[in-house]
Amino acid sequence: MKTKIVLITMLAAVLSLPAWAQLGNDNIRFNGFVRNYTGVLTNEAGDLSILQNTFNLNFNSRGDKVAFKVNPYLYHYNDRELELGLREAYMDMYFNNFDLRIGKQQIIWGKAEGVFITDVVAPKDLREFLLPDFDEIRLGITALKLNYYFGNSTLEAVWTPVFTPTQMPESGSIWQPRMDFPAPVSFDYSRSEIDPSMENSEVYLRFSTMASGFDYELVGGYFWYDDPAMHITRHIDPQTQQLASLTLMPEYHRVSMAGGSISTPVGPFLLRAEGAYYSGRYFQTANPMAQGGKLKKDNLHYMAGLDYNLWGITLSAQFIQELILDYEEGMQNDELDNTMTFLAKKDFLRERLWVELFSYIGLNNEDALIRPKVTYNFADGFEVLGGANIFLGDTGRFGQYKDNDMVYVKVKYSF
Repeated sequence: MKTKIVLITMLAAVLSLPAWAQLGNDNIRFNGFVRNYTGVLTNEAGDLSILQNTFNLNFNSRGDKVAFKVNPYLYHYNDRELELGLREAYMDMYFNNFDLRIGKQQIIWGKAEGVFITDVVAPKDLREFLLPDFDEIRLGITALKLNYYFGNSTLEAVWTPVFTPTQMPESGSIWQPRMDFPAPVSFDYSRSEIDPSMENSEVYLRFSTMASGFDYELVGGYFWYDDPAMHITRHIDPQTQQLASLTLMPEYHRVSMAGGSISTPVGPFLLRAEGAYYSGRYFQTANPMAQGGKLKKDNLHYMAGLDYNLWGITLSAQFIQELILDYEEGMQNDELDNTMTFLAKKDFLRERLWVELFSYIGLNNEDALIRPKVTYNFADGFEVLGGANIFLGDTGRFGQYKDNDMVYVKVKYSF
């Protein structure tokens, strides 16, 4: 009932905005989309992987000194409750040499595609793994952002008073990561909350500049890592002295990060690079009996990418590597984790038809996620998209979902 009341109130307010604009505020602008997204697993039963109806709305206004944007959305599923939320809701204030943005906002950093390296400000919605559009994977956060401009450079400072964690798949979801334990498992969430306070707030800094022939940015932050570390407690049967059960306690920890990115054209190519050093991350051990299931280590995460246009085909490749420093045997992660991505994209029929292939390749475990798709702009604002998500391998980040191969169709009307 409460959700229905909120939904009706929101829709009534939104539908009345054109009338407000006619009454005197011609700067209010609207756009959005309605979309049906149907995915079917390629197993013998042809089970539905997702059936989602989406209503997404943007309305904004900009004046000489102030502006605002509000982006409500609605997800309707066949197998779960109605989801109503705000992706963004912020105000801008413009001054001579700097801008202020206050409210819920998406903040995107870095130059990597499909990978989060220095793009750490916005937490992620991973309930459907990496399959949704990235503007839907990134969550909005309540923050104060200041941009100070001088010459061709910008200094950006972000303060977030409230920690927002990654949204993980729910229990029983086909996207829940594999967890193999030698005993029955229970969860204790008593230490998974971060109280809102000045002491628990997060800060981020970015310096970016555009020079002749290249652009780069330097970033840093002191924040709560968005993914929890699983602290494990074992329980021994007093009679048999054998392992009886395990308690998993998700807990978030502070990390420091420093890094940067750069892109520059070299002849017909565009070179991109990005890297970050993390201090204070927790990694899981392969043996839950050791070190309470976790180890605290520093690590490096970096990428090199190359973009090229050949015969009208956009081609892109990235090599991503993650290195754990002071590595110890028995850790669940490899000391060096190597991944590649490939993108090929071309338009036909004067940009009415788009054909795209994007792939993640896990080199350590010989697994992959292959994502072909075709998008056809049927009419002005109306498009039909068909694609597939194909998981290869038996283990690893992508191979663990080998039973989740699917085909899908998205029908979308934008206004």
